[in-house]
Amino acid sequence: MYNKSLRPRRMRISPAIRDMVRENTLSPKDFILPIFVVPGENVKEEIPSMPGVYHLSVDNALKFAREAWELGIPALEIFGLPEYKDADGSSAWDMTSPVQRAMSAIKKAIPDMTIIGDVCLCQYTSHGHCGHLEGHYVDNDKTLKLLQKVAVSQAEAGVDIVAPSDMMDGRVAAIREALDANGFINTSILSYAVKYASGYYGPFRDAADSAPQFGDRKQYQMDPANSREAMKELDLDIAEGADMIIVKPALAYLDIVKQAREHMDLPLVTYNVSGEYAMIKAAARNGWIDEKRIVMESLLCMKRAGADAIITYFAMDACRYLQEGGCY
Repeated sequence: MYNKSLRPRRMRISPAIRDMVRENTLSPKDFILPIFVVPGENVKEEIPSMPGVYHLSVDNALKFAREAWELGIPALEIFGLPEYKDADGSSAWDMTSPVQRAMSAIKKAIPDMTIIGDVCLCQYTSHGHCGHLEGHYVDNDKTLKLLQKVAVSQAEAGVDIVAPSDMMDGRVAAIREALDANGFINTSILSYAVKYASGYYGPFRDAADSAPQFGDRKQYQMDPANSREAMKELDLDIAEGADMIIVKPALAYLDIVKQAREHMDLPLVTYNVSGEYAMIKAAARNGWIDEKRIVMESLLCMKRAGADAIITYFAMDACRYLQEGGCY
């Protein structure tokens, strides 16, 4: 029976009351901004499939980092394109590469900014897969040795956190061992413990020139049909020494974000990936949606699902929206 005295609408009647009882909010401190560093000087080239996202040379990456810091963004994740590629992706641990140079330059200029290094090989290998190949098979254990080199090189470049995104079994333990052996006991590991073989990554592969030259990555990235397996991956990486966990992608996997939050106590990050970004940008440019409203609603839903931080290409836009006013 309808009880007229029970009216939830009373708590929605004005902006002030809605703000008072809002359960989740957004802040610049929630965001991690991904950037793409490339060879050269004075390079700032928009990525066609990701409007508003750029390939940046080291000098412009530093300018971009300063702009992000001034907006209140506390952290960057640095991806990049190398000057050369080979079968094992050796440019990934080359201290003269644009990625390592950008890490060093930004950390020196903005020491309080948290710098995260992407530890993977797909951007650096001639074949586009995430590790050492034996025929058409990515050899797990040989790849671990390469990932150790990448993580140590990034720590030497000054990163605060390394983020292995390769999905090789045992890589968290291997990276922890290598970091500790080289004196980087305080360098954290943000593990892409739950990374699905997703179609939402398409624009990123354009941005990072990382599409595989044959086959796909379903041998090592997770099947989108599985959720129990995600909790197994979490447990394995936590046992190996992960300090934080990523669930990727975000919007189509908010159920996994929620399960991960309920399953563990480590800090939880979700990645609002390139395809999610591109779809919103495309729809907004066609006038089909209100971009600001959809962006902030999407990010807020990630917080509501349990994310402590969000890796998102919308980070700078979201900070500007927050500056304009309104509670999100």
